[in-house]
Parts: sequence; C-alpha cells; structure tokens
Amino acid sequence: MERRGQIGLVEALLLDVVRLHETWMEVVFPRQLDPSAVLGKWKPETAVQSVGYYLWALLGAPLVAVTYPLLLVGFATRFYAAKLDSAVARFGVVGAVIVATVVWGSLTVLAHFQLPTDVMLGIGLASIVAVVSAGLAAGFSKVGGRFVSVLLAYPFAMTAFFLPPVVAAVLTPALSSAVLDPSYELARWILDTFLAVGGINETLRGAFDLETFGQQWGLPGLGYVLMWIGISVPLGWFLGLLVALADLIRPKADD
Repeated sequence: MERRGQIGLVEALLLDVVRLHETWMEVVFPRQLDPSAVLGKWKPETAVQSVGYYLWALLGAPLVAVTYPLLLVGFATRFYAAKLDSAVARFGVVGAVIVATVVWGSLTVLAHFQLPTDVMLGIGLASIVAVVSAGLAAGFSKVGGRFVSVLLAYPFAMTAFFLPPVVAAVLTPALSSAVLDPSYELARWILDTFLAVGGINETLRGAFDLETFGQQWGLPGLGYVLMWIGISVPLGWFLGLLVALADLIRPKADD
C-alpha cells in the first residue's frame, strides 16, 4: 500500500473515509475491510442480499460523516500518545516518575519560596497526585495491549492532567476562584445537557451538592475532586477508543 506521506491530502482523507465505511460494512458483511487474498471482497449474490447490502451502506454514510471528525481526534491523540510512549520507552516507568517528580517538585519548591504556606501545601499535594497518576499511566501503557491501554492508561493520563489543579484549588482558597468556579459552571452545563435525559440531572442534584459534599467527613471539596475523576475516566476511555479506531482505520505501519 502506498504510504500516506507520499500521496496528497485529499487522497489520504478519501482512503480513511473508505476504510471507515468498510469497517461499518464489516459489522454485518464479511471481508469488507480487509478482503481475502484468495476470495476477494464479499459481494451480494441474490436480490435480497443486494437490498440489505446497499441499505446498510446507505445507513452507514451519515454515520461515517459524523464519525470521521472524531477519527481525526483519534489520529491526533495517537500521535501525542506515541510521543509520550517513546519517552517512557527511553526512560522507563521509573524514569518517567522521576522526571514528573523533578518537574512537580521544582514547582513545589518554587511555591515554598514565593507563595504562602497554604498555597505551597496545596501545590505539593497536587504534585503528588500528578506524579502518582503519571506513573500509573506510564506503567499501564508499558503493560501492552489495547484493552489495558484503553481501560487504565488513558484514564490515569487524563487524571494526571485534570486532577492536580483541582486538588490545589480545593486546598488553597487563593486558587479556588480560578478553578472551582469554572468547574461549578461546567458541572451545571453537563447536568443540563448530557445528563438531562431521563431526569438524571434532577436525581443527582437531589442527592449531591457539589460545594458541600464531603464536609460531613471533614473533606471539603471532595465533590469537585470526584467530579473531575468522573470526567477524566470516561474521557480517557473515549480517547482510548478513538485511538483504537484510528489503529483500525489507519494502522501504525501505514502512517
């Protein structure tokens, strides 16, 4: 197969769209995505098969149009994930943890000399969250296997990205307005859009209060922490699935 770097952008996009549609066809009909070298691509032989085949193809067309932009996100995510994987391969999991510790530890030391004690402690604990999450993400990515990467590596990577500033803001009143106030507005928007189906938003509003949840156990701000974990994990799964789709449509050997 001709490498995509040696053909035009339009041709490369067309190849991706065709393979994405063939993946859809493969759900019902055999030998669509990767035809057999001997038997070739399966084609309908009867009128009933033809009707079903072309109806399924027409049904897949709008789905491909909606899915392809997400596939591009998968390509981009795979590109940057590969950069991180190559760094982990060079330094190892322990080395990656050491690098994260040095970076976040330097930030904590800087905060110690420049900021009040409560701010420094908040950033220090956020650094611990970031280092642990980054180490777990790197470790699970080294285990290998698409399932482990999607299930664990990507969620921990998202947690390493999102959770540290939330932890710092929960523990540091000076930072709360910059992080927690937008988080509250985001939570309200999610409840009013994605979780409005079936009254899920009203159930959650009745059961939990984002700002006060956790105070009864002496853990103020726990609601914000759980909220961002609840965002990071499914977002990691979503991006991991997009990368898996990108691997299926455009295998790494063809990049």
